[in-house]
Amino acid sequence: MFAIALQQKKYKTYTLSDLAFNSSINVVPERGGIITSWCVKNQELLFLDAKIFENPELTVRGGIPILFPICGNLPNNKYKYNGNNYFLKQHGFAQDLPWEVIGNSNKDRASITLVLTSNRLTRTFYPFDFKLTFTYQLKGNSLEIFQTYTNLSNTQRMPFSTGLHPYFLAPNKHQLHFNIPSMQYMDRNTGTLHDNDCKFDPKLDEVDAIFEKLTGLATTVYDRSRGLKITLSYTSAYSTIVLWTVKNQDFYCLEPWTAPCNSLNTGYRIVDLEPGSSCEMLIRLTATFV
Repeated sequence: MFAIALQQKKYKTYTLSDLAFNSSINVVPERGGIITSWCVKNQELLFLDAKIFENPELTVRGGIPILFPICGNLPNNKYKYNGNNYFLKQHGFAQDLPWEVIGNSNKDRASITLVLTSNRLTRTFYPFDFKLTFTYQLKGNSLEIFQTYTNLSNTQRMPFSTGLHPYFLAPNKHQLHFNIPSMQYMDRNTGTLHDNDCKFDPKLDEVDAIFEKLTGLATTVYDRSRGLKITLSYTSAYSTIVLWTVKNQDFYCLEPWTAPCNSLNTGYRIVDLEPGSSCEMLIRLTATFV
């Protein structure tokens, strides 16, 4: 049995549930369309800094923020288009704007569909007309995120990159083992390349590793302390995985990106939508207790 409930907390929160499986997600449309909680068998899988989340002036740390129209940052937060300079903060603006709910269903699964459309504010940072449509679907131990990106312009192409920034709860990061399908990664703190040995040192102040040239469409994490396996799978548009965590924080992030930092300037792996066209992408999260 699937259910959808709406509560007025600090923000309106939709809870989608699979009651037979004891799984659920919480979705907060007005706070960037973010998923703030994902439970499987009543076990919370996501980290959320509640104090930051409740302050609308701060960027959320936790849940599953949406990255658009860039992933990562730009040099001096600046890019150039048609001879004009524009400014975008790290990861873009989609995670900070209110999204609109346009539908939900509890037939065969629990789902909710959200939309973000360009407006006068977004065009000051990103001079394109767009519509983003995200559908979150929950069934059993899987969470699927269907995405449609539409260029509403009749005349100009629309370049962008996109991604997600899941914060996974991990009280004991010493017990994590990663299987990321890439031969090497770059340490973004030092700019150095390393062979991918599927390990990282949780005693470091920060781990910030970017994996490109992916050889598969799924990344797996084993959390031995919780007896938990999380599989992150994605369509081929996602070319990059970023692993990020900081010392003394009970989370790690595995971020699927379509392109690395600064692609809006370099054009590297950028999605470049033709006028009036759309493209679709899918990310699936699956949690198994073993």
